[in-house]
Amino acid sequence: MDSKKPDVVEEPNATYGNYSYADYLTWPMDLVAELIQGKVFKKAAAAPNRIHQRVSLKLSVKLYQFLEGKACQVYVAPFDVRLPKDSKEDHEIFDVVQPDICVVCDPLILDQRGCIGAPDLIVEILSSGNSKLELKQKFDLYESREVKEYWIIQPEHQTMTIYTWVNGRYVPSHLFTTGDEVESEVVKGFKLDLEEFFSDIQ
Repeated sequence: MDSKKPDVVEEPNATYGNYSYADYLTWPMDLVAELIQGKVFKKAAAAPNRIHQRVSLKLSVKLYQFLEGKACQVYVAPFDVRLPKDSKEDHEIFDVVQPDICVVCDPLILDQRGCIGAPDLIVEILSSGNSKLELKQKFDLYESREVKEYWIIQPEHQTMTIYTWVNGRYVPSHLFTTGDEVESEVVKGFKLDLEEFFSDIQ
């Protein structure tokens, strides 16, 4: 199959064509993009802002320390998560994302290229450049692929919402904020005190 390189990827989160993971593998290393329903979503060329990085690092360290010695493993972006709908063949996979953080408990869906299948937990940390993508396109994708738990963190407001997959759809929590303690239904026993978590993130 001939590779298809996106013609234009100048607009943030713009969509083009109908591309597969096979195409994605042929693109230049400096093209940072995700595929959702075969459409290209270009990620910002600049690194995430400092607060985004602080939140990502602190949460991933907490998860890593909690999971050390357990079956589940935590991964941070850039880490390809392929979400096949039917076939697992590269040319028939049209959804490839790089969540900020994900936890995978089934080693059978891990390979040298990342993850092929739904992680148990996905965390997305919002910024001004990606909120629309996370809140709509990725929400629908993660729900349709049965990602068991989806956390959306808004660092600017120090808030967090948890979506839990129940009977084919996501059920949202209330809006958590500083003073609340959140607990994962999927990563059993993992708790996060938001007062403490955000205390040194400014």
